[in-house]
Amino acid sequence: MSDSVKSQVSEEEWQTRVDLAACYRAVAMYGWDDLIFTHISARVPGPEHHFLINPYGMMFDEVTASSLVKVDLYGNKVMESEYDINPAGFTIHSAVHEARDDAKCVLHLHTAEGVAVSVLEDGLQPYSQQSLFPLASLSYHSYEGVALNPDEKVRLVRDLGDTQFMILRNHGLLTCADNIADAFLFMFILQRACEIQLKAQATGLKLIPIHSAILQGIREQAAQVTKQAGGALAWPGIKRRVQRRFPGFDQ
Repeated sequence: MSDSVKSQVSEEEWQTRVDLAACYRAVAMYGWDDLIFTHISARVPGPEHHFLINPYGMMFDEVTASSLVKVDLYGNKVMESEYDINPAGFTIHSAVHEARDDAKCVLHLHTAEGVAVSVLEDGLQPYSQQSLFPLASLSYHSYEGVALNPDEKVRLVRDLGDTQFMILRNHGLLTCADNIADAFLFMFILQRACEIQLKAQATGLKLIPIHSAILQGIREQAAQVTKQAGGALAWPGIKRRVQRRFPGFDQ
């Protein structure tokens, strides 16, 4: 399978496939996956608006470069594949990809910590250094049920605006970036901020928020902060770690 797919696509697309498969397995490695649910999508390099997404029914630690399904903005397969995709999952991703040309990768998860923070009325709070980066570019989207309604796309895109981090109320977390490495790193930071907040709140003790002046300073520098997250620097090491844990993603 891998040889036939690799021979049919450009070098740039194959590299995107390898990186996206590694991202799926990295999510599994950190225990952020939700069986076969949630998705990570990436735009295929080139003028066409084509995207790669996971085969529906495959566990995240099973995803390979060749098994990823190539679809258009409407979720139609544009390359032969024995696999299908989850239409509910692609509704969210297609909305972001269509509205944001800079959103080359969209990562959506249902982690316990992410969903827990999404339920809190005040959402993510400035309790840690990690929280400052998401708070510099964070949006919220209210829950509208399972994402099958195309009309929700308009409201989701409106709520996302130009942010890189989103908390989907009663649902989970979403990050987007112009490359797979940064989308993953953004999710790592957002997930870690949620974990820290819940641990701190669980003590029942009085919490010390970061001073509002510091938070405002970070927000004013949001573009610089998010662009300098260091995804490209961390990504090779993450891929090596994934290869040791789940070898074969690049097949």
